[in-house]
Parts: sequence; C-alpha cells; structure tokens
Amino acid sequence: MSSDHIDEVSGISTTGHEWDGIRELNNPLPRWWVWTFYITIVWAIGYTIAYPAWPLLHTATKGVLGYSSRNDVGNELSKAEAAKGKYVAAIEAKSVSEIAADDTLREFAVAAGGAAFKLNCVQCHGSGAQGSKGFPNLNDDDWLWGGKAEQIQQTITHGIRFASDPDTRLSEMPAFADIITADQIQQVSAYAASLSGAVSDQALVASGARVFAENCVACHGDNAKGNKELGAPDLTDAIWLYGSGEAAIAAQVTAPKHGVMPAWGARLGEIKVKELAVYIHSLGGGE
Repeated sequence: MSSDHIDEVSGISTTGHEWDGIRELNNPLPRWWVWTFYITIVWAIGYTIAYPAWPLLHTATKGVLGYSSRNDVGNELSKAEAAKGKYVAAIEAKSVSEIAADDTLREFAVAAGGAAFKLNCVQCHGSGAQGSKGFPNLNDDDWLWGGKAEQIQQTITHGIRFASDPDTRLSEMPAFADIITADQIQQVSAYAASLSGAVSDQALVASGARVFAENCVACHGDNAKGNKELGAPDLTDAIWLYGSGEAAIAAQVTAPKHGVMPAWGARLGEIKVKELAVYIHSLGGGE
C-alpha cells in the first residue's frame, strides 16, 4: 500500500513499508514486463494441458496432443535399425575375410565391433586392447592361436580352455617340476630368455638348449617359434604373457599358469562375433 511519504533523495513516493528506518520506494514494474509475465503464466498453463506434465500415482497426464518423447525415441531407434538392416544381413551372409575386404561393410563392422569390445572385452584386454600380465595385447602381431580374421573369430566364438564349450581352444603346458630337475629348469629358462635378450649366466644356455630339445620342441618347435595349432607361444620374440626374464620363465616352466577366455559365440551371436573379429583384426596386430 502506498503512502503520502516522499523520498527526499529520489522524489518518489514510498510504499509505506519500513524496515529498520529503511523505506521501500514505490517503483512499479514496467507494463510490458508485467504483461510478459502474465503471458508466460498463460503459456505454461496451456503447455501443461497440451503436453504430458502433471505426475499422477502411477503415470502422468497425457496431454491433449498425445505427444510422447518415448515414442519419438522409439521411432528414431526403429529407423536406425531399418537403416543398418542391410549391413547386418550382409555381415551375416559373408565371411569375416569378405567383410574385411569390403570397405563399407568393414567400416560398419569396425564401428559395431568397437562398441561390443567396450562392453564385453575391456575388463580383461583394457580399453585400448593393450592387455596386461596374463591378458594378451591385441594390438601386436603375436597370436597364440593365429591372428587371421577367421582364427580370431574361432577364438572369440569358442574361447580358450572354456570347459562348457566342446570346441574351445585347448592346450596346457605340463608342470615341468614333476618332469625335470630344478637345475634343468634353471638351464632351460636361461636358454629361453637368451632367445630374445640377455641372461645372467651365459654358461647355462648350452645345457638349457639340450633340455629344450629333449622336452620342449614338440610344442614350441626346433626353432622355438611356437605352434599356432597348439597355442604354443613363440619364444624368440620379446612378448611374454606372464612376464619376461629368467625368473618369470622358470616360474612358468615349474608350475604354468593357464588362462581361460570365455566362449562368446552363444552369448553374443554369430553377427556380433564377426563384428568383433573384424574390429580386433583392424587394430593392426592381426595377421
């Protein structure tokens, strides 16, 4: 409520309100602002009538226009599924090598496979597929079971040492502590380490080579370059799954670790496995 009091400084009447000797000037809002404010109120009421707005016990008001953002999202997803349908059908019909040779299909498969990798594989192989101790690096060209696209597909489909899949990749290195002596283990570990680096005692290498020839060539080969049919690693490179150096090699020879990879075929389906195989092969380490 206004009063007859006039502020001496501004010459504007006051409202009659006073707090601790401070009076409130009677400065009404501009008419255009007041009408804009009223219009927004009317618009808001109209909006809540036209569109879903007011929450109810188990649902919400539907709005007279029947609009639904959920339906919009569903329609967009349906359009996206329809658009990629021809690519999915082509991937289903072709082999992974044929997919990799087709620029358009390869691009689609790499994108889809990359998404599947982030969802299912990063827990072991890392976000960049770089792996870690006991989990292979998928960016290099060292593949225990072969790095061709079809071989990668086979590994993803059936896993490694996955007991519930009868077609799983299966091989196990014996625990040589039960077969050869501790001295022989030290010798053969020195020989294996010498194939890709320096060793602490060069004198052990010659005797280690004899131990290797008598016990290891059946899987790793005369040249120690491994055997992809058996999943036996190449010992002449500097890539070691469970650690490099004589001590780590001796530990593996004594009581080997045997990693397990799940069989993803039944869980992901043939199409998604193909996409994963093409994506992994595209990382640069595939043969």
